[in-house]
Amino acid sequence: MPAVDAAVTPEDPPPTAAPDEDIGTNNTPATHGSWRERHPVFARTASRTTTALAAALVIAALLLPDRLDGLTPGEFARVPVEGVCGVALLLVLPPRARRFAAVAAGFGLGVLTFLNFLDMGFYSTLARPFDPVLDWILFDDAEAFLQDSVGRAGAIGTVVGVAVLVVALFVLITLAVVRLSRLLVRHSALATRGTLVAGTVWVVCAALGAQIAGVPIASDSVAMGVQDRADRIRQGLADEREFAKEAADDPFASTPPDQLLTGLRGKDVIFAFIESYGRTAVEDPAMASQVGAVLADGTSRLRAAEYASRSAFLTSPTAGGGSWLAHSTFLSGLWIKNEQRYRSVTSSERLTVTGAFERTGAWRTVGIMPGVTRAWPEGRFYGLDHVYDSRTLGYQGPKFSWSRMPDQYTLSAFERLEHGRSDGDRPLMSEIILTSSHNPWAPIPSTLGWDEIGDGSVYDAVHAAGKDPKDVWKDPDQVRAEYRRAIEYSLTSLISYVEKYGKKDTVLVFLGDHQPVPTVTGDHASRDVPVSIVARDPAVLDRIADWGWDEGLKPGPDAPLWRMDTFRDRFLTAYGPRAEAPKQTDR
Repeated sequence: MPAVDAAVTPEDPPPTAAPDEDIGTNNTPATHGSWRERHPVFARTASRTTTALAAALVIAALLLPDRLDGLTPGEFARVPVEGVCGVALLLVLPPRARRFAAVAAGFGLGVLTFLNFLDMGFYSTLARPFDPVLDWILFDDAEAFLQDSVGRAGAIGTVVGVAVLVVALFVLITLAVVRLSRLLVRHSALATRGTLVAGTVWVVCAALGAQIAGVPIASDSVAMGVQDRADRIRQGLADEREFAKEAADDPFASTPPDQLLTGLRGKDVIFAFIESYGRTAVEDPAMASQVGAVLADGTSRLRAAEYASRSAFLTSPTAGGGSWLAHSTFLSGLWIKNEQRYRSVTSSERLTVTGAFERTGAWRTVGIMPGVTRAWPEGRFYGLDHVYDSRTLGYQGPKFSWSRMPDQYTLSAFERLEHGRSDGDRPLMSEIILTSSHNPWAPIPSTLGWDEIGDGSVYDAVHAAGKDPKDVWKDPDQVRAEYRRAIEYSLTSLISYVEKYGKKDTVLVFLGDHQPVPTVTGDHASRDVPVSIVARDPAVLDRIADWGWDEGLKPGPDAPLWRMDTFRDRFLTAYGPRAEAPKQTDR
């Protein structure tokens, strides 16, 4: 008896003999019947190929890792226990229940595959997995980043393309599982024996810990993935309550204004965040010598201008992106690790470092935000009297990829609009965001003479001569090199600004917001960022002598390391009297 074609489904019509009148008396070939009858070889080949592709797709989905570095041949040479159990279940279910189970299993596997791809993207950019409760809002920011990078039309095209791929993923995996379930039923005896063999292999390999290229042969990655995501969902749902308790404890909430920041009265204080300035920049052998040379030279130049400096490390709540989480953590004294916490704290009355300056009434407080492109209500939370954004800084030059203006122009505009204007009534407290070291680090601006900058139109030629990000990102080594150059540019701009425009009462606190993406740092890098305080008045640094920070702009490998959320309390304690110092935790 001929073998049954594994690709023919129960719904396929059986072949029928052509009517005599179609055959004719002159042996004219028949022209009626289905395409399978007219092209039987092609039909069998196409059907078997489709079945093989369906099996490959399902197996790949069952074994798909959640990190890009896990995409190795050994990862897909394992035995998935979920597949074995799924086949066994489909074999024993009645027809109607089996069809429902196949559709549900296919859709569920599609969901898990989609989440695995999201995890890959998040690990590659933010060095953490996707949070299924709290991270959906970040897609708005991703769409805005696309618009800034490739324009509105390109962003829309990308979003539509991704949406089509996601729908196709769900549909194809579901159809693949349904197709394979029908095949199992038609060959139930063979499928039963194969399931028993595969189950035995899984149990033996699990018991012996058998591996291929360091990867366990017995796989339970789907089950572990479901459990892990369930845990993340529970944690995400509980996080709001936990954060509310943390935020309610504010040792400075009732501090009288006349007892805040008494050690900085009369000083012009600048808080500057340097985008993606992480520990990697000062310790990675591929870039530490060059960045270290910039910091050493800066220390010497500032010392010649009678400034002293101290440096250490802070651990950021984020990596690869999410700068606003680091800014709010540093200034609020709370661990802002997700968007839910950010929205909660910025809509609260929590006292921030910058808000403390505003509360005293002794400073004019301003924000220089070149990356802000629309209304920014958070300015009120940070206690800023006035915010200058990308629309009000007067820049007439080209964008440098995501960065809307070079850091040197940002600082030049700050000098022109605020710092350089005489105001004998009150000193100035400023929060400045420097964005030239933002991913993708191409093209990078050149350092110009301060009198050459003008309205920024001079950067047209600089931009035209720069590198194309698409070319840079073809080579990870080149990405790291351009990251280093961007950090050098940002540091040079800030040091040069203080050297030229700093006053005897200038106090500068500058730090990185987070480490760059794993393409630069590698996997499993720390989340540490350098932080420095620069001042001409020795009394300013005397107040933090017990912090034990390293001298100069470059923290050494053994420099103190604090969590970023501890800085607020330490800073407000050091520069203002309090009856009881807040609890402080080192890391």
